[in-house]
Amino acid sequence: MMCGITGTPGTGKSSVAAELERRGHRVIHISDTIGDFVTGDDPLRDTRVIDDERWAAAFPHTDGVVEGHLAHLLPCDRIVVLRCRPDLLRSRLLRRGYPEAKCAENAEAEALDVILTETVERYPDDAILELDTTILSIEECACRIEQFMQGELPPAYGGIDWSHYLIPQP
Repeated sequence: MMCGITGTPGTGKSSVAAELERRGHRVIHISDTIGDFVTGDDPLRDTRVIDDERWAAAFPHTDGVVEGHLAHLLPCDRIVVLRCRPDLLRSRLLRRGYPEAKCAENAEAEALDVILTETVERYPDDAILELDTTILSIEECACRIEQFMQGELPPAYGGIDWSHYLIPQP
């Protein structure tokens, strides 16, 4: 079974994947697989441009966990979308040294459910699990993902709404 872990940058994908790896799961980090598919840089968005269609088509189906914010573009058997409250996400990214504009862009994407929406468009309902890393520890997330992979935790998504973070505060 190939299980993807996706989400906006800063939601905890790498941390949860490291815990799953520590528990004996095979983990593939998407950042290690995109090298041949980078087509340039987008300086306005401070990001690399990737031919994601070519990358996804070339990605081998594997038994294990695939981690990265593009995992939902792969044909995974199950997919987990990690979520984080936008204000906390922004502060995590600022601590990483992201530019303010990039922090704001990612916090807005999280409030708008961008990754979840893209995932729901590509996967059947019974293959998606959404986890809120704002309230769950890394260990709790890893446990739930293991349960989901084993069919012991039912799929669930759509219960998180951070749209109020898009409304300017007085």
